[in-house]
Amino acid sequence: MAKEKRIAIKEAELTNNCPECFNQDLKLSFYQKHTYNPFFHRTTGDVIHEIKCRKCYSVIYPVNWTEDIERVFDYYNKLVTPDRPSVRFTTLFFVLLILFIGAVSAFIYFYLEGFI
Repeated sequence: MAKEKRIAIKEAELTNNCPECFNQDLKLSFYQKHTYNPFFHRTTGDVIHEIKCRKCYSVIYPVNWTEDIERVFDYYNKLVTPDRPSVRFTTLFFVLLILFIGAVSAFIYFYLEGFI
């Protein structure tokens, strides 16, 4: 089973008012999704954002954003540079690949020599 992990790419402290408690202690975070498997590690192009209040610990969803929060979000959204989507194979994948190629080549060799 593959594990999904959100890795923080950029975090910023905002001085805008929270729509819930009207405190000026917001945190904007951008995350990129990574998938880990025994055979490969995949970096996806999915970027997720989240704005949280540090005082009331509530997540501020886009429905509750004010114009100021939207402007600041657009600014930081342009600054985010996610990692390129990629796939990195693990050592287990390469070991199994070499064993499979060796077994197929041994079978072909024995078949051509007439042992099978």
